[in-house]
Amino acid sequence: MIGYGKMGRTIEQLASKQGHEVVLKINADNLDAFTNKNLQQADVAIEFSQPDVAYDNIMTCLKAGLPVISGTTAWLDKYEAVKDWCLANKGAFFYASNFSIGVNIFFELNKHLAQIMSNHPSYQVDIEEIHHTQKLDAPSGTAVTLAEGILEKIDVLQGYQLQEGNQKIKDNCIPITAKRIGDTPGTHIIQYHSAIDELEIKHTAKGREGFASGAIMAAHWLIGKQGVFGMNDLLELS
Repeated sequence: MIGYGKMGRTIEQLASKQGHEVVLKINADNLDAFTNKNLQQADVAIEFSQPDVAYDNIMTCLKAGLPVISGTTAWLDKYEAVKDWCLANKGAFFYASNFSIGVNIFFELNKHLAQIMSNHPSYQVDIEEIHHTQKLDAPSGTAVTLAEGILEKIDVLQGYQLQEGNQKIKDNCIPITAKRIGDTPGTHIIQYHSAIDELEIKHTAKGREGFASGAIMAAHWLIGKQGVFGMNDLLELS
């Protein structure tokens, strides 16, 4: 386990209940234990750390011969480098901005709805996401994935933009509102609105267990594979 915050602890608890063992836990306090020798004890690495160290953490595990599951967001400017290394060196890497099965079904529903709405230009779309106050990145990786799904289907839209205060949103951009409230696990809302009505789809997480369960499922699935994968591969979605 690379990164041992709330998500890491939830994954460990659930993994133990399922009969798995976390043989190595790495965080900022024991980086001296993050060695090739220690990594050899494990079958797979699950990485939930911070954006500024995610790439190095992932590459350290891959070079040690470990398949890696990563749920860290906001580091994807280096994603292609990880992908290229895996393909060239027969590594195994699995990335998801969100490991919840429900959220990944929501991703598919979002794209299907965007395809339908592409024929109705009178509707404007926006995204709202709500998370706990300790979440560092905004917008969330899940909100970004939702925005990218909409952009894939609605050609007139050219990007997304975080809504901050009264800042004007650029033309043809999807506004994303990011709220940080208490210990909220994660809520994402897609809204299409026109002069006459509003249409909304929403996913609300009830806890971290859904994310942890998906990460463990992905880790088990990845062992013995080569290549770069995501939740669509695991869940056999389109």
